Amino acid sequence: MNVPAQLNRLTDDYQNSDAAHHIHAFVDQKALNAEGPRVMVRGEGLYLWDSEGKRYLDGMSGLWCTQLGYGRRDLTAAAAAQMDQLAYYNMFFHTTHPAVIELSELLFSLLPGHYSHVIYTNSGSEANEVLIRTVRRYWQVVGQPQKKIMIGRWNGYHGSTLAASALGGMKFMHEMGGLIPDVAHIDEPYWYAHGGELTPAEFGRRCALQLEEKILELGAENVAGFIAEPFQGAGGMIFPPESYWPEIQRICRQYDVLLCADEVIGGFGRTGEWFAHQHFGFEPDTLSIAKGLTSGYLPMGGLVLSKRMADALVEHGGVFAHGLTYSGHPVAAAVALANLKALRDEGIVRQVKDDTGPYLQKILQEVFGNHPMIGEIQGTGLLAALQFAEDKTTRKRFDNENDLAWQCRTFGFEEGVIIRSTLGRMIMAPALVATRAELDELVEKTRIAVDRTARIAGKL
Repeated sequence: MNVPAQLNRLTDDYQNSDAAHHIHAFVDQKALNAEGPRVMVRGEGLYLWDSEGKRYLDGMSGLWCTQLGYGRRDLTAAAAAQMDQLAYYNMFFHTTHPAVIELSELLFSLLPGHYSHVIYTNSGSEANEVLIRTVRRYWQVVGQPQKKIMIGRWNGYHGSTLAASALGGMKFMHEMGGLIPDVAHIDEPYWYAHGGELTPAEFGRRCALQLEEKILELGAENVAGFIAEPFQGAGGMIFPPESYWPEIQRICRQYDVLLCADEVIGGFGRTGEWFAHQHFGFEPDTLSIAKGLTSGYLPMGGLVLSKRMADALVEHGGVFAHGLTYSGHPVAAAVALANLKALRDEGIVRQVKDDTGPYLQKILQEVFGNHPMIGEIQGTGLLAALQFAEDKTTRKRFDNENDLAWQCRTFGFEEGVIIRSTLGRMIMAPALVATRAELDELVEKTRIAVDRTARIAGKL
């Protein structure tokens, strides 16, 4: 069962053809071509095999998305059955279909009651593209068309399409053309890096108050919404202080600014709650979803709307000039439906909250709490970040922290575990079906990779 299928082509052949035809994401393509990418050929549970037969424990759920792991026969069966019945139809021409209706019924049974409608997309990036137009259209409908400005956060991430990258705060992406008008940013709530002498609580409130200052600077009558991830994902799995989100919500309500949560990574059980905003205790007006919606088995995302917004758009908005060819795709909807049923009926989200999530956080503290390389451990449920630090007492970070983290990631691959490096932080988010034994393996192999890195940095 755990032996990969034989390949008909050599790894070099695959790599050469890949180099001839592909431009990969967030990589120096020339350097990758010289190195040759790993060719992944099979997945089962939490494990992947490459074309050379090497096995890896996937500590990142692909890209935070394979909630149920690889090789789930129920999901592939749902796709096959839907393809046999209705492989494709659109949601134009005054039509719909059973798969998307049943998916939405289940989705809204899992969401808090103040949400009612969803616009389906193919990805999280698309969901955030749709967000901008939908938020602006809402304000037009309710008689405030001048409210157009969206506020995001520096080092936030909302996708790599033009508008989505503009909402995000990755400056290197902006330099490559990722800017549009009427988007502003405030600082991220990254206490370890930027907190100075402030306590986490003081720093969290100060970061939140930047939103109020920015709204007043731009004019509350001009600001449409504030978008943020409940915790920052691609920016380093950064958790805000507990004081942050209550103050953000107060400010948004006071100035009538829509609060938009990017749940693309945090949604569908990752924190032990169905959605990350529930873990942090705030109530957004919109939710951008994707990834875990289908466990990554097929592309699907969406923009979830509050009743307040949906009622205005439906009752008074007339025609909304928006549409995607594959919005609510029947096969993707069928897979999402099977995925959500499994997460619910098998008690997987509850297991993350009560068992495997606390276990992962416990063993991370035991292994890395006094590690000379690690200054802070953040996480909840089945996600975590290890902060590299040159001096733990002063929170001084390594000048070459990115290089060290990348080296640690490489060591991880060599040890047979996939973890991610971002801004001097090693991050992990294993599939929600991970067992305690698999979590032990994840942490132990990560420890070996961190120890190897610490020797390079002179910390061991």
